[in-house]
Amino acid sequence: METFVVRLWLPDRPGALGQVASRIGGVHGDVVGIEILERGGGSAIDDLTVSLPDAGLVDLLIAEIRQVEGVAVEDVRQVAADRPNGSMAVLGTAAAIVAAASADRLAAVCESLRDLLDADWAVAMCIDGPKAVACSGEEPELEWLAAFLLGSEHLGAEHEYTPGDLVWTRLTRRGVALAAGRAGRVFHARERDEFRVLGGIVDSLD
Repeated sequence: METFVVRLWLPDRPGALGQVASRIGGVHGDVVGIEILERGGGSAIDDLTVSLPDAGLVDLLIAEIRQVEGVAVEDVRQVAADRPNGSMAVLGTAAAIVAAASADRLAAVCESLRDLLDADWAVAMCIDGPKAVACSGEEPELEWLAAFLLGSEHLGAEHEYTPGDLVWTRLTRRGVALAAGRAGRVFHARERDEFRVLGGIVDSLD
């Protein structure tokens, strides 16, 4: 069996998810996990973890799902069969952050958050300048990132004025900003909330 995460936009109406599940069953797929990422404006964005007997069925799976009125497929990615569900993954990330040695904590944070979010990179950098304190993945363009963070200081909630492919939060006590990015797939409300809460945990630790 092969396991995939299918990210969907679907009408926020009774029965829509059931119709999608029926289509998945029609290609011998099994829905083994559901995570609601965002709701609003009459729509919902969900991650469905789907087990398929053969990876070659993915195109047929997408075609079947798209037959449900109002449903769009944003992204499909293969994951390990033993990948924990969203809630357990967040708890595991928090546990790894708390367990990390103080001297290595920011490096552990970047590695753990990059893995949790399937991000291309994660970085902890000085708030007052383009200097990375820790990084996982290919280091982003720090001068641009520092300029963006500086220009955002007077704004409200981080996500309201942030590009879709970037998530970030300030760790005021530590004097650093934590950011992560990924190409081709935007961050949604639940992911941004998780990132902010985990950043708060990091900032509360010695």
